[in-house]
Amino acid sequence: MIARKLAAEALGTGMLLVGVIGSGIMGETLAQGNTAVALLANAIATGCMLFAIITTLGPISGAHFNPAVTLAFALRGEIDRNSALLYVLAQVAGGLLGVWATHLMFDLPILQQSQTMHRTGLAQWWSESLATFGLLFVIFGGLRSRPEAVPTLVALYITGAYWFTASTSFANPAVTLARAFSDTFAGIYPAHAPMFIVVQLATACIAVPLLRKLFEETPAG
Repeated sequence: MIARKLAAEALGTGMLLVGVIGSGIMGETLAQGNTAVALLANAIATGCMLFAIITTLGPISGAHFNPAVTLAFALRGEIDRNSALLYVLAQVAGGLLGVWATHLMFDLPILQQSQTMHRTGLAQWWSESLATFGLLFVIFGGLRSRPEAVPTLVALYITGAYWFTASTSFANPAVTLARAFSDTFAGIYPAHAPMFIVVQLATACIAVPLLRKLFEETPAG
C-alpha cells in the first residue's frame, strides 16, 4: 500500500513540475517578450494540472505533492512520521524527474541551474508565507466543508495566487527545489531557494493550530 502511495506522490509531483516548467517555457517562447502573457499561460496550465492530478491521485495518496502539506497533515496526526518522510522523499525525487523530463521534451540541456536572481528579500519571503498559508487554508477549509471541491479549490487558488502574490506563489518546498534546477521562465536561483523552503515549512507549522481552531467542529446546541 505504501509503495502505491509513494508512486502516486512522485508521479503527481513530477507531473506538476512538467506543468509548471513546460508552460513557462512555452509561454515565454510564444509571448515574444510579454511577461504578463507568459505568466498567464504559466498560471492557467499549472492550475489545470493541479486539478487533474489531485482528482486522479487523491484517492491513492491523498494528493499532497508538497512537503509543506505533508508536514501539516503530520502535525495534525493524520500521517505517521515515517510515512511523511517517505512522502517528502518521493515528492522531491518526482519533482526533479519532472523538471528533467520537461527539459528533454523541449530539447534543452537536462541538467541546468537557474540564474533567475530576483526571488529574494522580505517581500518575497512574506509573499511565500501568505501563499503557503492560503494553500493550507483552502485545503483544510475544503476538507471541512466540501471535500469533493478540494481539487477545484486548490487549482483556482494557485492560479490566482500566481497573480496576487509577489513571488508567484511557489508554496511548495519540493517545487521550489526542483525549480532551482531549471534555467527557464519558472526558475529560482539556487541560493534563494533555501529561504523560500524555510518560510514555507515554518508557515505550515504556524498554520496548523490556527486552522484547526478556525475549522474545528462546533458542538451542537
